[in-house]
Amino acid sequence: MKNWNKIIAASFLAISLTSCDRELDIAPQGPPTEATFWNTEYDLITGANAMYRLIYDSEFYGRGLFWYINASDDMITGRSKGEADNAKNFSSAYIGAGDLDKQWDMRYTIIFRANQIIKNIDRIQASQQVKNKYLGEALFMSSRMYFELASNYGNSKAGVPIVDPTAEASLEAIPRAANVMENYNMIVRDLKRAVDLLPAQEALPATDYGRPHKVAAMALLAKTYLFMEDWKNAEYWAGKVMTDGKRALLPKYADVFKAENNYGSEYIHSVPSTPGFGAWGSILPGVMLENKGWGEYNGWGYFQPTKELYDEFEPGDERREVTILKPGDKFMFNGKERSYSSTNSLSGYQFNKYMDAFKYDLKAGHVSPDGDYPNTDLAVPIMRYAEVILIKAEALLKQGKNADAEINMIRRRAGLSPKTNATMADLKHERRCELAGEWADRHRDLVRWGDAQAAYAKPLHGVDGKVVWPARTFNPSVHNVWAVPQRVITNSKGIIKQNEGW
Repeated sequence: MKNWNKIIAASFLAISLTSCDRELDIAPQGPPTEATFWNTEYDLITGANAMYRLIYDSEFYGRGLFWYINASDDMITGRSKGEADNAKNFSSAYIGAGDLDKQWDMRYTIIFRANQIIKNIDRIQASQQVKNKYLGEALFMSSRMYFELASNYGNSKAGVPIVDPTAEASLEAIPRAANVMENYNMIVRDLKRAVDLLPAQEALPATDYGRPHKVAAMALLAKTYLFMEDWKNAEYWAGKVMTDGKRALLPKYADVFKAENNYGSEYIHSVPSTPGFGAWGSILPGVMLENKGWGEYNGWGYFQPTKELYDEFEPGDERREVTILKPGDKFMFNGKERSYSSTNSLSGYQFNKYMDAFKYDLKAGHVSPDGDYPNTDLAVPIMRYAEVILIKAEALLKQGKNADAEINMIRRRAGLSPKTNATMADLKHERRCELAGEWADRHRDLVRWGDAQAAYAKPLHGVDGKVVWPARTFNPSVHNVWAVPQRVITNSKGIIKQNEGW
């Protein structure tokens, strides 16, 4: 993954080109302007690499929007953190707080950088193959960012702002789309273009692993259609991944979360990571680790599983022990076997699925030596093949079709007996057990299924059966989306409106 080090370095060269309109308005004899920059293949690669820089901010795919996923019944915050606790309780007191407040702007910055490529691609002197690759990357990255924004902040009453890539850069705020379907329709349009333009994963050199590829665009198309409740197209695109994508479930569930399988057959889209000097990548593994790591590493102690999640697993489900550590479980840490116990976990549990890198000596190079940026050599999945299978299963069930084949693919790998005439309840169970603690987003699942109000009206419990989080009030007409960051509204001078009820 040496190429990703070059990406980070190159992205700094492009920051002056993409930060804001004022920075671009400079004399020709100085640093390049937008008018003079987009000419060569090198310019294109440098500009494309700039899209990825913000992904390595510790709060982008480390915590950040994961605080919204933390609202689910699968986990509790762990260490006290007011912003996260207020979000989990659907309290407007979280608005304007740190980690969540900047997520909107960070994603629009990536959209802006992608739009620069889309706007200027025809000026580049490069082969059509090279231009197609980077245009496909730009379309995918903008679509991914729009999807994360739209699914969290948009609903039938208002979508999120759509930035026209052909328009001249402006500091003027853009009003919100009329509804979230406008966003999803745009995402679908751009992803279909990306499918046509991007190379297949197997066509990429190893140095480019982690960059967008054709199957990643197909998979995000399937998920977008799922959120649109367009079951026919969700089935079609998930099916395309299954038949044409050359993907397969790994034989063992635990192997999905090992660095040696970062780009194996189950890979769809993830966060490339390196734990060496100047570490970058998702810090989620260290964020979930025991606070202070039993005196041996600076774990952060957030996102602790609940008894409700633990009890969801059936007897014999091999995913349970891979996913969760409970008191007394044996595991390897820093080259030694330990028996799990915690002085930090409020629930008494810890997520286990990202722990593989910590089994080695902590100085062996699998874990960042900087505990303030506690990433590992695992490329944390954003979307993986198992989720695509479950998207197809859900789409089939919603159309009144049989989804036994898809659901039993997941169950067989987990060591469970097959289902006959599987139902939506079975689908919900498999999504929960298969994707717990991942970016697939259990909270958003509960919201779109209409299950959030009932689920959150129940308290959450720890390993000893005691309540560790009280029942919460979820108002579906308000809390089906999150609040737009207050500084976005303020900086827009009121052009961008807050979601109703927040």
